[in-house]
Amino acid sequence: MTLTREATYDDIPVIAQVHVDTWRDTYSGIIPDEVLADLSYEKRENSWQRVFAQAADSNGFTYVSEDENGQVVGFIDGGRERTDDRLYRGEINAIYILSSHQHQGIGRELVRLAVKKLWQMDIQSMLVWVLEDNPACKFYEALGGQIVRSKSIEMRGSTLIEYAYGWTDTSLLLRPVD
Repeated sequence: MTLTREATYDDIPVIAQVHVDTWRDTYSGIIPDEVLADLSYEKRENSWQRVFAQAADSNGFTYVSEDENGQVVGFIDGGRERTDDRLYRGEINAIYILSSHQHQGIGRELVRLAVKKLWQMDIQSMLVWVLEDNPACKFYEALGGQIVRSKSIEMRGSTLIEYAYGWTDTSLLLRPVD
């Protein structure tokens, strides 16, 4: 049984750890090895400090999921879509769950909370950018997301493709997780 709640500044160190650990696990063999080697908890903590500092101005939000021992095992970060897209007004900026806790409904619950928060902001559509080879693509497809855009990004000399999965009506995502 997990508890999902709004994140606080005190959660930043563990959010950074989950972020780095899931990147190393998920993106091994997908993004250049040197990118993964350069990751550090300290750098990611600094990034999250900036995210939290800017969240108040941008109506951003972050939720965490804790396991039965109170350890953070996943998180979601989102808010208004970052490029002022007229159709997809909300965005999931990041969602990561430790591999040991995947396939337990945590991701679905985090998405539900994010959508609920977006609805409170009068936003009923959203998108999320995902690397083409990320196994989570199946997760977004299972939630009814459709590929609505794609773009190439450069990462240490490698060209990668990102897909934007979009939902024009997020109401179906508001159902509680069984």
